[in-house]
Amino acid sequence: MDGSSPHTAPGDPFARLVADRARVGRGSTAQRVADVLRDRIAEGALPPGTRLSEEALGAALGVSRNTLREAFRLLVHGRLVVHQVNRGVYVRVLGPDDVTDIFTVRRALEGAGLRAAPHAPPDRLGALAGAVSGGEAAARAGDWAAVGTADLRFHRALGGLAGSPRIDEYLNRVLAELRLAFLAMPSPQRLHEPFLVRNRRLVELLDRGALHHAEAELDGYFTDAQQLLLDSMRRADT
Repeated sequence: MDGSSPHTAPGDPFARLVADRARVGRGSTAQRVADVLRDRIAEGALPPGTRLSEEALGAALGVSRNTLREAFRLLVHGRLVVHQVNRGVYVRVLGPDDVTDIFTVRRALEGAGLRAAPHAPPDRLGALAGAVSGGEAAARAGDWAAVGTADLRFHRALGGLAGSPRIDEYLNRVLAELRLAFLAMPSPQRLHEPFLVRNRRLVELLDRGALHHAEAELDGYFTDAQQLLLDSMRRADT
């Protein structure tokens, strides 16, 4: 026995969700199901454009269609999936306008965190530095997916310097969307490698109290990252 559901088949993207039943649990809530699907979308197990079959997901996770539909509503609200009338629910495929809007929001939220850095407690600044070190270690190991995860952790920590639960909440949503754009890139290394040194530079500038230089660095950082994603999308469309 391999533990797979009789409703899953080799190569089925929903097959590995059988292992998530323990997270969902008996009498599960839609929020727990949404959390499972959000994690699997973020790691690329359910890539952009995947149709989220109610039958396959229900069999894999052991939940009802009603629970799944409520979970889908939560994910639609978080902009991670879309409901297409008479076709079903799909993992979102981001377009250039989505990427531009995401970076507009990031500038506001992460910029607020950066400006709060002089008054941030040591543990929050430590989380920022720890994320950079984690990304550098993952790069040395050649694990570029882990570098991407560390990069998102860095940006969550940057916004977290503001000490605002609402900024944390909104930034988490936006960065989850951004992961969809990351997944569309042909080379994770090409995407993340240039920004490892820039993450380190931002930490060093904040450590020196060079806030204005850090703001200028972050502005250029966002401009370059946004353009990199947009250029990749345009090449994919040609």
